[in-house]
Amino acid sequence: MTAQAETPVNVRPEGLTSQEVAAALETYGANVLPVGRPPSFLKVLLMQFLSPLIYILMVAAVVSAFVSEITDTLFIAAVLVINGIIGAVQEYSAGQSAHALRALEEPQATVVRDGTRQVIDAMGLVPGDRVLLESGQRVPADILLDASEHLQLDEATHTGESRPIYKSAGDLVFAGTIVTRGRGEGVATATGSRTELGRIADAIRERATAKPPLMIRMEEFTRRIAVAVGIAILFLFAVGWWRAMPAGDLFTMSIGLAVSAIPEALPIAISVALAIGMRRMARVNVIVRNLPAVESLGSCTMIATDKTGTLTLNELTVTDIRLPDDSHWVLEAGPHPLSGRIKSRDGGKDGPSAAVRRLLGVGSLPNEGEISVDDAESWRPVGDTVDVALLAAAHKAGISRSSLLERFPLERRIPYEPEQKYAASFHQVENRMHAFVKGAPELLLSMCKTMETAEGAVPIDRAHLRGQIEEMAREGLRVLAFASGEIGGSEDGDYGGHLLIDLNFLGLVGMQDPIRPEVPAALDACRQAGIGVAVVTGDDPTTASVIARRAGMRFDEADVVTGEQIADAVAAGERALDEITRHGRIFARVKPDQKLAIIRSLARNGHYVAVTGDGVNDAPALRHAHVGVAMGHGGTDVAKESADIILTDDNFASIVAGIREGRVAYNNIRKVIFMQISTGAAEVLLFLLAMVLGTPMPMTAVQLLWLNLVTNGVQDVALVTEPAEGDELRSPVRRPGEPIFDRLMLRRIALATVVMGGGGFAFFYWATTSGLSHFTASNLLLLLFVLFENVQCINSRSERRSVFRQSHFSNPFLLLGVLGSQALHIGAMYVPGVNDILQIAPISLEQWLLLLAAAAPLLAVSEIDKWLLRRHDSTKRGNDDNKA
Repeated sequence: MTAQAETPVNVRPEGLTSQEVAAALETYGANVLPVGRPPSFLKVLLMQFLSPLIYILMVAAVVSAFVSEITDTLFIAAVLVINGIIGAVQEYSAGQSAHALRALEEPQATVVRDGTRQVIDAMGLVPGDRVLLESGQRVPADILLDASEHLQLDEATHTGESRPIYKSAGDLVFAGTIVTRGRGEGVATATGSRTELGRIADAIRERATAKPPLMIRMEEFTRRIAVAVGIAILFLFAVGWWRAMPAGDLFTMSIGLAVSAIPEALPIAISVALAIGMRRMARVNVIVRNLPAVESLGSCTMIATDKTGTLTLNELTVTDIRLPDDSHWVLEAGPHPLSGRIKSRDGGKDGPSAAVRRLLGVGSLPNEGEISVDDAESWRPVGDTVDVALLAAAHKAGISRSSLLERFPLERRIPYEPEQKYAASFHQVENRMHAFVKGAPELLLSMCKTMETAEGAVPIDRAHLRGQIEEMAREGLRVLAFASGEIGGSEDGDYGGHLLIDLNFLGLVGMQDPIRPEVPAALDACRQAGIGVAVVTGDDPTTASVIARRAGMRFDEADVVTGEQIADAVAAGERALDEITRHGRIFARVKPDQKLAIIRSLARNGHYVAVTGDGVNDAPALRHAHVGVAMGHGGTDVAKESADIILTDDNFASIVAGIREGRVAYNNIRKVIFMQISTGAAEVLLFLLAMVLGTPMPMTAVQLLWLNLVTNGVQDVALVTEPAEGDELRSPVRRPGEPIFDRLMLRRIALATVVMGGGGFAFFYWATTSGLSHFTASNLLLLLFVLFENVQCINSRSERRSVFRQSHFSNPFLLLGVLGSQALHIGAMYVPGVNDILQIAPISLEQWLLLLAAAAPLLAVSEIDKWLLRRHDSTKRGNDDNKA
């Protein structure tokens, strides 16, 4: 595969100037791929008619026309068009919102411009830019490499090759490929649609999008309802045929009964509910990459979170330095991040010793961070937080990385990778090659033969140094070790890890990362919501435990599990690992493959797991978790691509806020389902009672269409906009296998069906036997069912809370929906033509009040049921407290 450069390759080490960038943007445009826009409104509108129910209604319209029922034909056609427009507006709006939110996922790129390294939005990249690549990044453009350090790329998106490919200077790397290891530097040759990936994206951008699993399940439910309704229709048809009803009336009535029972607007309502949830999550810094993740996040029972940047601020600061001779130095914070004193902890000396300066100098060499000081109050850090913290500490000691590199020219370096746990650089020191290393203390102890003291290098005392490490870890510090030493030359230029032996141990640095202030309250909310939290980190167990306790986690020492224990359990089999994860809550010194094993084990233990991650090593766990949550600010492109959800602020509290919004969305879906199924079932019961007892048909098919697709449809839309009830995070956790139609939902539907269906038939029977004409009785019954819908809409706002304890102005859309449905129906009574089609007429105020009284029992029964439910919950909580 080849790709041609769009511009002459720029090889200047200082990169482009700001003026050159502006000119290139004018010429080549933004570095964005050709992304398929959401379907047009017309296409969405036409898609509303691709439904088995719509096909049935179309057939009904044709049959009505064939039997000369032109009025019914026109009304059915009008209802189809109006319903299609309403559904299209809702779905189109949801699609536009989702498309707009995806723009917030824009990746970043590291470039050299005007002689300084900068982090920019990848869309601002231009041909000729000098681009720096590192592990975990998605390559932002087609780039011609001129430098490479152990660089490996995953090119599966282009070649299908699953194994990483080594790249060296002179190779062309393509946009969209993933840096799995190492570092690279080169010049962008093509951006946006001119890249190889752009050409591929242009060819596949019209690819169809799969339906969300939740909608697929609901459509399957609708099909089952259709089967049940089909049986009811056969029964109705048999009785009607036996009663010698006209075939046209019987067929139209059967169609009307089908419309009554099938919740045809449910898929649209679910899409809108999830889209609203997506927008609400965006307000709390949670970007949802696909609609089903809205509901999925609300379903999680366990959050497996990393520590740095999620529970903490990811603003590391060097606070302590321990030397092998037990001297202890502290770094005090100043008014500026780069200011502050370094002094002996015992107060004996103010200012860094030669040994401290040597250690901080070593920390500055195998370092990929950069600090640009604009003025006394402004600085720009670029790079990993550990590297930046070390450079800031060196700055306090008066050490400049650029000056060190001038004195000790860089020959080769080994970049930091999570699996190797160290970084090293090789430099010429007085014509001899020296290695400088920083990394995990345990690892560096194994690399060293001596340790530095006031008397010089002496044989290393590993037990003594391990004691220092443990003491610092108990203080909640993140501990890093440093070593250096002369090494032999490498004739072939292969300066690798095999040369890092017999080094001199220089000391330890302790860093602190403050707990995010919102985290303790968020962890407390998780406890109330029944959501477990597990910390999965590569840090030392003691450090991880101290920080977790500071954050507000509650756990016992037995709940702290190490990577070694995980490895032993994995070797012993799934049952052994599942036993550990059943109680484990702090998983420390965990390797990437072990993180995935932990996530899978938690799922086997019955949890619905949301897992956080930011590195390339987290991608497998993010991809295989029920909900993958990537860090948007500090996360790698690989992590973001593997996740379902992205946190724009990397904050654990935002996950909890997202769970709350996910539960709100799920509850609103239940509310719509309850309203649609209960009103539809009531109409079915009404007709079955009429058929069995031999009364005239209570309503016409057109009246049923009006009820279900117009007056009810207006209120369905309003219900999905319901705000949070306030107790979402205090409600019992929803188990993964829990069906939408649980016992509570079925009980409430049964009660509402009996009251509306049975009460409606009783009213119709009383009206017809009291001397009222069939037209008048049917007219009154139709308005009664509109009132039933109004009351049921209000009842649906909460499964447990009384209507009288809710704010009726917290959702103005609901208030407008209820009033609007009444206004539509009463208005239709006075509109010539419409009232003829619906066979309705104006009624008196006294009759309207009578119907309102007839609808009131539905509210009373619902309130009594909620009261009994609350009483049961209270009794159960009391019993649980007594047992505790």
